Amino acid sequence: MRIKNSKWLLITGAFLSILACKGLFPPLPDAETVLNEPIPNLNPAELAAHFEGDEEFARIFGQYDGLGPVFVAQSCQTCHSSDGKGHPFTVLTRFGAIVDGQFSHLDSLGGPQLQLFALPGFTAEQIPSAATGVTRLLAPAVTGLGYLEAVSDSVLLSLADPNDADGDGISGTINWVNPPQWWIPAAGKTTQGGKYIGRFGKKAGAIDLLMQTVNAYVQDMGISSGYHIADIFNPLSPHATDAISDPEIPSSTVEKVVFYLRTLKAPDRREEGNAAVALGEMLFNSNGCVKCHLPNLRTGNSLFTALSNLEIHPYTDLLMHDMGSEMNDGYAEGTAES
Repeated sequence: MRIKNSKWLLITGAFLSILACKGLFPPLPDAETVLNEPIPNLNPAELAAHFEGDEEFARIFGQYDGLGPVFVAQSCQTCHSSDGKGHPFTVLTRFGAIVDGQFSHLDSLGGPQLQLFALPGFTAEQIPSAATGVTRLLAPAVTGLGYLEAVSDSVLLSLADPNDADGDGISGTINWVNPPQWWIPAAGKTTQGGKYIGRFGKKAGAIDLLMQTVNAYVQDMGISSGYHIADIFNPLSPHATDAISDPEIPSSTVEKVVFYLRTLKAPDRREEGNAAVALGEMLFNSNGCVKCHLPNLRTGNSLFTALSNLEIHPYTDLLMHDMGSEMNDGYAEGTAES
């Protein structure tokens, strides 16, 4: 009897321990406090595609998956943890120089981006001595980007005022970008001399989220795809490429990640009733911050009903602004000369 009683005491104790542990687990966070959620009003098929893209976004690449031969990170999430901003350990370094009066990204010397890590048998990159312009970039949050992509070119053209013709002291200008050879313009895209409007990246160097994602796979992870077939070139390595045949991922994988990015929700506004927040908003408006950081824009017609013809609150005009010589890093993208 004592043995049986002891057995039941052990079972009961274990059960009570499990119940007690449940109280130690934190509750699920409220929706407004997290970033990595889909936009509202997606249909079931779109939701399924969103979560497929989420898996690819979190995928960690290794040597036998095509990583490298030189790279910065092993996954998208390395730089965009929980879809948020990067941190000092994932700063991206880009470089270039003026050559014959034109800015060059020094592709033959490993440009435009420095790859800090290398597979065994390869050599990580170094900034070449020829580089005169070097910029260091913190990865941005990737939430709400689908809304920004859905703002029509015509809106950006209407906002652009490069010579401050209206005299308000703001001279936002468009970055006209040469598209890569594989890129095909979507309907409604505006062109000027073969260039298209850039809107993503610190200097609006990427035209759309597809271009941004393809570049990230290549420059950040050394992953070739059906869009960009060749591995990146590192002149310091004894071998031109790794042992994995190119392309290392199909175009469909890139497209899944692009779909995920397009359908990530925008951050929710918090603490609207807080007096300090209200005071900050008043100062933000009265000091003229809203002239560049527009609180309201409208999306146009999108491939997704959930992104079409909406008022959004992005606090950007998606234009470039000259911030003065002290902010000049000497690195150019498109018509962003510094």
